[in-house]
Amino acid sequence: MSAIVAIHQPNYLPWLGYFAKMARADVFVFLDDVQFPKGGYTNRVQIDGGGEARWLTVPVRVSLGKRIDEILPSRPDWRGAHLDTIATFYREAAHYRTVREWLADAYDAAPDGSLAAINRHLIEAAAARLGVAPRFLASSALDVGDAEATTRLVRIVESVAPGGTYFTGRGGETYQDPTAFADAGIALARSDFAAAPYDQGRATFLPGLSVLDAAFRVGWDATTALVHPKP
Repeated sequence: MSAIVAIHQPNYLPWLGYFAKMARADVFVFLDDVQFPKGGYTNRVQIDGGGEARWLTVPVRVSLGKRIDEILPSRPDWRGAHLDTIATFYREAAHYRTVREWLADAYDAAPDGSLAAINRHLIEAAAARLGVAPRFLASSALDVGDAEATTRLVRIVESVAPGGTYFTGRGGETYQDPTAFADAGIALARSDFAAAPYDQGRATFLPGLSVLDAAFRVGWDATTALVHPKP
């Protein structure tokens, strides 16, 4: 069976679907050498802000055209500020104490360098807690030239798993050329993940929040089951 490769920008404490995609992959490549997507999820994620989605944002200074692995946080105290915000909205959650301790330790152990390096550290720490263990790589460490869009993805898969399968998210068909993968002998598989609602303590479920929301609400074991849905 061919190796399955997933590729994604290193987002900040991402949602459950990010980890579900990772759980299906043999190799997961952090796409860290592309242009920083202003207004995306690389430096922010949504949490439950008292019944409505609220952004938790790492402050950054961005110059036009900068790559993700060149972006640095603009304030040294952002980690403490995020812990304070999380305490405001999650201190009554069933698993607040243990997950907050885990997050504080993960923040402390994170590098002081680029946002990409910080995010990768946090993602891998959460993945380990969720029993997700592909081979992790960064696109910046691969010799794939300066190709863009689908060509870049094809070259990444060819570099790490020739003849493998590229596992893409649901939105991939809007910007990826399937012919380019087929011509390179790469199979395509698409995610069908849909996050199952879990108990957030209210009748209306807020989808798409950080993995932290599920961990705080239902604990790591139940969150692991959400990321590894039964067939």
